[in-house]
Amino acid sequence: MSMHSITRRDFVRLGAGAVAAGTAIKSTLLEPPVLAAQAAAGDASGRKIRFVSIGTGIRGCDLLRSARQVPTGVLVGTADLYDMHQKAGLEAYGADVPTSRDYRSLLDRKDVDAVFVAVSDHLHRRVVLDAIAAGKDVYCEKPMSHNVADGLAMVDAVQSNKRILQVGSQRVSNLVYKKAAEIYTSGRLGEVHLIEGHTDRNSPSGAWVYPVAPDASPQTIDWEAFLRDAPERPFDAVRFFRWRCFADYGEGLAGDLFVHLISGIQGVSGINAAPNRACSSGSLTHFADGRDFPDLLATLYDYPGITVSLHCNQNNSGGDETIFYGKEATMVISGNTLTVTPQDTRPEPEGYSLDGWTAAAKKQYLNEWHAANPAPPAKMAAMESYSAPGDYDDTADHIANFFRAVETREHVVEDEVFGNHAAIACHMANYSYFHHSVATWDAATQSIKG
Repeated sequence: MSMHSITRRDFVRLGAGAVAAGTAIKSTLLEPPVLAAQAAAGDASGRKIRFVSIGTGIRGCDLLRSARQVPTGVLVGTADLYDMHQKAGLEAYGADVPTSRDYRSLLDRKDVDAVFVAVSDHLHRRVVLDAIAAGKDVYCEKPMSHNVADGLAMVDAVQSNKRILQVGSQRVSNLVYKKAAEIYTSGRLGEVHLIEGHTDRNSPSGAWVYPVAPDASPQTIDWEAFLRDAPERPFDAVRFFRWRCFADYGEGLAGDLFVHLISGIQGVSGINAAPNRACSSGSLTHFADGRDFPDLLATLYDYPGITVSLHCNQNNSGGDETIFYGKEATMVISGNTLTVTPQDTRPEPEGYSLDGWTAAAKKQYLNEWHAANPAPPAKMAAMESYSAPGDYDDTADHIANFFRAVETREHVVEDEVFGNHAAIACHMANYSYFHHSVATWDAATQSIKG
């Protein structure tokens, strides 16, 4: 195999070590931003952002653990509808602060600057609008909205009240994705017309089959507050803990996993728009447990000049990759590692089609080609690899960016417009799947049609 013609699949099959033996690979360990330095630059006053967390379940606790690393903020309260979640949140941050089932008591506090919203998708709109009305800036977990109408209402509220909203798809702040954006913007990849991404899992947990806590009951969980705008139904602990499986509360694979892929792609490529079209296929096979959403979803998106192909599979652990196919190079982000592999664009004489020519005609063509291309082909650039340190926490960087924006009023890295566009793409994927049709975005009416 000639090294100038190696493909990404060859690279993966052979392994980095094997390829390194035959061609140069420039490897770089990226330096993560120092949060203390960010704090000094973004908060000259030394004032800490006082924040509360509404929702201290799985993701809420993750946010609090990451927030401990950010010196510019201090937790002053939490709220959650489930008693054990309240205790878990205090353990995650390591502080004894007031906690409640009713988040509105936190919003009434004048000493609160910002709010983390880490509740189920169907509650995002209500909680975010309440926080904005109370004069707070908001960090809202992804996907920003549960449906198109919710997203539009949130955008309007943020802009009308001149508040800051950052959506919690942390890849936008990830140093590997920032390096990818630098490479993409430089033009080194050449024309890019196809981007692929996938996130695959192969376990019950990866399909949200989370255990029901032994103390779950109407006494320990405020079920009515959880339902809020969702359809009325008797207490159901499975729906409470596995809410991503059900359309009343979540957005399935699109809202849980597509949104990370889409946000990363938007951040790298500079796309900040809803897709023109989306066409989905998929199935519900292994996890046919009463859920609404498929456990395999594949969607083709049309953006101006670019096709984006995404899939998420809960029946095979195929990893997590985003691939940018350029005319000059292929860029692959796999986890926290970025690889750039040059395409072989060196001039070569035609070979295959000459098999239908006479020997004389073939000889004449080759003589003329070599006469017109006397210089030897230029040497290909080396493959490049960039990676983050093993303990890198991009959520901490994302939170640090949010706190800095709250203090300085500078533009946030993943605002309501960016987050809404990513969420619309997720809604379009689900619309296409459930309606068995191509979903189109009607910009004039701000609605999905199909």
